[in-house]
Amino acid sequence: MGILGSLFYPWGLLLQAAAIVHFIRRRPDTYWIFIIVFLGPLGALIYIFAEVLPDLGLLKQSFKGFPRRKRIAQLIIDIHDNPSSGNWEELGDLYLDEGKLQLARDAFNKAIAARSDTPDCFYHRGVCAILLGDAVAAVPDLEMAVRRDPSHDFYRAVGLLAHAYAKTGEKDKAEASFRQAVERSTLSETYLNYADFLASQGRNAEAREWAQKVLDKRPSMPGYLRRRERPWFRRARVLLKQLPA
Repeated sequence: MGILGSLFYPWGLLLQAAAIVHFIRRRPDTYWIFIIVFLGPLGALIYIFAEVLPDLGLLKQSFKGFPRRKRIAQLIIDIHDNPSSGNWEELGDLYLDEGKLQLARDAFNKAIAARSDTPDCFYHRGVCAILLGDAVAAVPDLEMAVRRDPSHDFYRAVGLLAHAYAKTGEKDKAEASFRQAVERSTLSETYLNYADFLASQGRNAEAREWAQKVLDKRPSMPGYLRRRERPWFRRARVLLKQLPA
């Protein structure tokens, strides 16, 4: 256990346990688990200062959920008296932020039925559809958003449209849209969707190139961005392992 572990037993073990739980949930660089295990409480303390405390900044985002849910409850009441397209669209946006995709999609349906023709409303309904696995329904909504503004949402719209084309078997349109997106955008989501598309076409070398581009961004990113991008880094590593060298 070591001198430090003996002095602070059982708190040293609790410190290690907390560090390991955080490691499993957040999945930072693999070497951290060796530092936590082999250096004992000291390693856990180093890990907490290096990884856990900076992550606390991300927790601020979760606190935004409280006023958001309060606003959702208020909008549901307001819609009974005023089922306007604006109220439905705002409700859809809030549900989307909460990750409640089907509820968000239903709200956008009602907003559009109430004569909302804003590109954002169609775009967000398309986002819900593609994330729910309904690429067929996503295509016309994303097409509308991209037609009105090719750079919509920093070119994420055209990237998702390309992904929807790929999922619906429209290979030529997918290729053209992906090319348009990656020329203007550096979104990891777009790079990895493009890599998946290339892999599905048997273009493994190109797929590896685009997956590697996601990992290549990591060294130059500030810490808070690296933490936010971790799911994309993991997905890139998994894809690279699956693709033949």
